[in-house]
Order: sequence, then structure tokens, then C-alpha cells
Amino acid sequence: MATTRCAPGHRLLATDPDRHHELGTHAAWYVVAGVVTTGVQAALFLLLRDELGSQVANLVAIALTTVGNTEFHRRVTFAGRPSNAGKRHLQDLLTFAFYALYGSAVLAVLDAFVDRPTSWEETGTLLLASVVGGFVRFAVLRWWVFAHRTGPAAAAHTG
Repeated sequence: MATTRCAPGHRLLATDPDRHHELGTHAAWYVVAGVVTTGVQAALFLLLRDELGSQVANLVAIALTTVGNTEFHRRVTFAGRPSNAGKRHLQDLLTFAFYALYGSAVLAVLDAFVDRPTSWEETGTLLLASVVGGFVRFAVLRWWVFAHRTGPAAAAHTG
């Protein structure tokens, strides 16, 4: 079976059965964290929306939940996987920026098509967008931030 590579020495698709089991474990924990975080984010958005407005409530909810979600992934989902400290901080910043811009754009598009969307319409739209964004984030976490490394190169990437 051929493998696909996204970087020299880094397999995107592995032939090792243990890697496929690891992918399942990572995906399961990722989904658990995603469901909890998305629920908390939706609740915060609903609580803050009337007082702060949709855009600001979304940013606050994302800021508060991204930190906990990212730390959970470091300690549980991808526990034991080496990652560079600078890369982790960059990932935190990019994760927040991605969801902040993405959520803001989704709310703006909804607002352009729906005259005065309800809080439930906005929340539902953000939840759907979060699911799509979650798939992208899982790929980034698994294959960039917590990339599986073997041999001497792995020691050079721990942080």
C-alpha cells in the first residue's frame, strides 16, 4: 500500500496498523472534547448575545473555550505526542484566529440572507460551522502540531 506524504519523512496515511488504531483513539477523544466545547461555546454565546451582540458574544465564547479545548487536546487527545513549544503557541493563536474569523464571517453571511436572525438561528449556524471547522482543526492538530515522528528527528522536535 502506498503512502501519501505532506512533508519529507512525514506520512499522512500510514500502513502500520497501530497508527490506524491511534487515529481512532485520537478521533474519539477529539469528538468528545468537541461536543463538550461546542456545547459550552453555544451556551456562552446565548448568554452573552443579547448584552454584547452576536459578533462580540461569539468572540468571547470562542476565546474562553479555545484555551480549554486546546489544552485538553495536548494533555488527553494527543498525550505523549511530541510537539514544539513554539508550534503549540502558534497553533493556539491560529486556532483562535481561524474560529474568530470563520464565526464572524458565518454570522455576517447569515445576517446578509436573514433579516434579524433569532438567537437560535445564529446559534444553529455557528454550531454547523463549528462541525465543519472541527474537521479542519483535527487534521491540523494530527498532522502538523502533533505529527507522529520516529527516529532521531523526533528528539529534535520535542519541546
